[in-house]
Amino acid sequence: MSIPKLVIFDCDGILVDTENLANRRLAEWFVAAGYPTTFEYCRKYFSGRSMASVQKEIEETTTVRLGADFVDRWNAGLPDLFAHGVEAIPYVRDFIEAVRAAGIPYCVATSARISKMHITLGQTGLLPLFEHGMFSSTMVSRGKPSPDLFLHAAKTMGFVPADCIVIEDSVAGTQAGIAAGMRVYSYHGDPYSDRDGLASAGGVLFDDMRELAGLVPIH
Repeated sequence: MSIPKLVIFDCDGILVDTENLANRRLAEWFVAAGYPTTFEYCRKYFSGRSMASVQKEIEETTTVRLGADFVDRWNAGLPDLFAHGVEAIPYVRDFIEAVRAAGIPYCVATSARISKMHITLGQTGLLPLFEHGMFSSTMVSRGKPSPDLFLHAAKTMGFVPADCIVIEDSVAGTQAGIAAGMRVYSYHGDPYSDRDGLASAGGVLFDDMRELAGLVPIH
């Protein structure tokens, strides 16, 4: 296995621990709108996806209407939601630093908006490590599980897909990376992770960030 020329990190669930906070609120909003769901369901099926794609799915498959301003209202509430309690995923900074020390380019590509990344990465002290390369699904026409975002990140950074690896934690993100023709390492260290779904999507599974340095050839 050759050394990757570009490492692409997902953000939520890989760099920062926001999925539980976000999906608890999401479940509350959906129930209030008349869509019967639970935190566990949202955590399993909506993690790693853009709110626009989630709204589209719900409104196409049910009679529930979340409102034309749903995505804007959601994003407006994120600074408050993530003002406290956001932490870096354990040991991920060590791997980022190892990638940097090896001289391998890296970036972050996520369903989240750039403004959200500034909040979450900023609070955890990781923002300075990624300001050089931040990519959001708002930059492409189709979000995960489509490969568009990862392909856009690779092209912008100057690399072909086969030379890139993706670090993901969601099924949609893993599917996106595989569809982009990249090797995907899928983290299932969270108790709500869909381990079987990640495996079926084609990811190389790991449950501790300390394992990554042994799985990914960076030297």
